[in-house]
Amino acid sequence: MPETSAAHFYDELADDYHLIYANWDASVRRQGDVLDGLMGQDHAAVLDCSCGIGTQAIGLALRGHRVTGTDLSPRAAARAAREAARRKVSLRTAAADMRRLPFPDSRFDTVVCADNSLPHLLTEQDVHAALAEMRRVLRPAGLLLLSTRPYDDLLRDRPTSTPPQVHRAADGGERAVTFQLWHWHEDGEHYDLEHFQLLSAGGEWRVKVRRTVYWALGHERLAAFVTDAGFAEPEWRMPQETGFFQPLLVARAGE
Repeated sequence: MPETSAAHFYDELADDYHLIYANWDASVRRQGDVLDGLMGQDHAAVLDCSCGIGTQAIGLALRGHRVTGTDLSPRAAARAAREAARRKVSLRTAAADMRRLPFPDSRFDTVVCADNSLPHLLTEQDVHAALAEMRRVLRPAGLLLLSTRPYDDLLRDRPTSTPPQVHRAADGGERAVTFQLWHWHEDGEHYDLEHFQLLSAGGEWRVKVRRTVYWALGHERLAAFVTDAGFAEPEWRMPQETGFFQPLLVARAGE
């Protein structure tokens, strides 16, 4: 049976993750700008607890924030550190599970959990454990910024694939096409994802396929989980309002 754990999925994807984007550097800056605007605070202590290769973490570091990045994937976290160093910004990284964050209480002003990372947790117990940890490491009234796919729409339509995304290197050499196939479980909420990348160099195409599982958490349900974990007034902010590429749940740690 194929390996589907999130850690394995992102270890396998780490070297090719930037190929998901038409222009990764532009996305880093754009996402960092949006999150910085929502924070409304200079030089904040930020934890990105699902940093991947650094898309949001590096973007926030470029805006002058003091960012720490953790990820379940050691290879992704290590690449985030390398990419930050290449851009001459400070980013401390470590491999860590968001359900067991290796930081003292009240350490950060903001916790970021973006890019549909939380739905890799497949049970209420695991989701609650992760949100409780995010709340624990936040200072009183600290900010949570959490993004997922637009699951209210997806739960209604239950799509079976995503449109292809095309990447082409600036020099015209490297090309990549990325798309996904989704296989919904009988419960109508969980789905198996097959992540396809077609990679071209020198006129030859090769295919990489990676697999993982998600839990499609609707907005109302996830907001209730966030409230149960000790956050106040969770609010969903839509892409047309924020300019971020996914819906963002914004909440404050309770006093």
